[in-house]
Amino acid sequence: MVKNLILIAIIDDHQLVRETWKFLLETDPYLQVIALCSSGAEAIEAAVTLNPDIMLMDINMHPMNGFEATSEVLKVNPSIKIIGVSVNNQVSYARNILDAGARGYVTKNSSREEMIKAIKLVYEGQIYICEEIRGKMADNI
Repeated sequence: MVKNLILIAIIDDHQLVRETWKFLLETDPYLQVIALCSSGAEAIEAAVTLNPDIMLMDINMHPMNGFEATSEVLKVNPSIKIIGVSVNNQVSYARNILDAGARGYVTKNSSREEMIKAIKLVYEGQIYICEEIRGKMADNI
């Protein structure tokens, strides 16, 4: 069970998404958003200067996508745990972000509760794949 404050950086190229996630996540007393980044380059800078525990990394950004940004962030700060986030619900996206070093994947269809669950489990060292993708993985097996 989480007992410490979990420091979070949100990386998404849409301002409204960043601000909404911050608002929703900070309703949990164990979560504190310390950075709102609009690009992969800003995520790398936050990894060096702010050292968040968790990064929520949007996959579909330009010019550096979330796969590339994840790899680069982990080169400069391997202690950060990254959760990939995307509108895409294809199993391949989840596999690719995990291959890049992320510890979780949630779709933007996930609920606030599922996102918070993912953050806490990844913070505790587990890997988390959202229910929507787990269901598709089971169907493929």
